[in-house]
Amino acid sequence: MPTTRRGKDNPEAHRTMQVVDHIRAMIESGALKPGDRIPPERELARKLQISRASLRTGIGYLAALGVMKIKHGIGTFVADGPPEFGRASLSLIGALHGFQSWQLFEARILLESGLAALAAERGREEHHAALAEEVAEMFASMETPGEYLIHDVMFHRVIAQASGNPILAAIMESVTSSMYDSRRKTVERSSDSAAMHREIYRAIRMRKAADARRLMEKHLQMAQVSQGMESPAPRRSPSSIAEKNGAAGTRAEHAGRGAAKN
Repeated sequence: MPTTRRGKDNPEAHRTMQVVDHIRAMIESGALKPGDRIPPERELARKLQISRASLRTGIGYLAALGVMKIKHGIGTFVADGPPEFGRASLSLIGALHGFQSWQLFEARILLESGLAALAAERGREEHHAALAEEVAEMFASMETPGEYLIHDVMFHRVIAQASGNPILAAIMESVTSSMYDSRRKTVERSSDSAAMHREIYRAIRMRKAADARRLMEKHLQMAQVSQGMESPAPRRSPSSIAEKNGAAGTRAEHAGRGAAKN
C-alpha cells in the first residue's frame, strides 16, 4: 500500500492514516475479515476522535486502494478479493529496484487499454451502471481534487472487474495503487478529463471494444503528458551519431558537386 505523509504539518494526511492504521489493526487482529462490514461511521469517528468527514476521507482512500468496497445505502465492507491487505506494494519494490514513474505509467497504458477492450466485450449491466455513477460523481466533484481522484480510481477499477480477468485486474491494482500518492498531487480534474471518461464508458456500454481500447489509450497518454511522466528520449550510440554525421557530409558533398556543374 502506498504510504501517505504523516505529521502535524499535514493534518489531513495524518487523520487519513489514523483511519488506515485502525482498519489495518482490525484486519490483522482478525476483528475484520474479507467481506465483513466495518463498524458504523458514528462509532468509528467517536473512537478515533475525528470528524465523520475525515473518516470518510480515510475510508475513501482505502476504497481507492481496493481494500474496502463502499455499497451506497448499505455500508462499507472489507474487500473479499485481491489485492491482499498488507502485501508489499509495488511502490516499495520499485523503490528497491529503481522503477521509474514513466515505466509504471507505460505498464498502466498497456494493461488498461486491453482491460477496456475486454470490458466492452464482457461487461454486464451492473458494471455499466457503476461506470455511469462514477462518471456522474467525477463531474460533481470537480472542485474537490481528493474526491474526484477517488471516483477516477473507482471508474478504472470497475473496468478491470468488468474485464472478467481477475489476474489482469490484480496486476492493474498493484500498478495503480503504487501510483496513488503521486496522482493525489497531480490529479487532473478538468472537464475534458471527465468527458474522456464518459466517452470510454459509452464505448464499453455499446460494446465497441476497439473504440474502448483506443479511447483508454488516448486518455492515459494525455494523463501521462500532463503529469510529466513521458519516457525519456532514447539515447543514440556514438556509432549511430557518427553514421548520421557521415551521411549528412556525403549529401553536402553531392550537393556541392551538383552546384559546381551548374
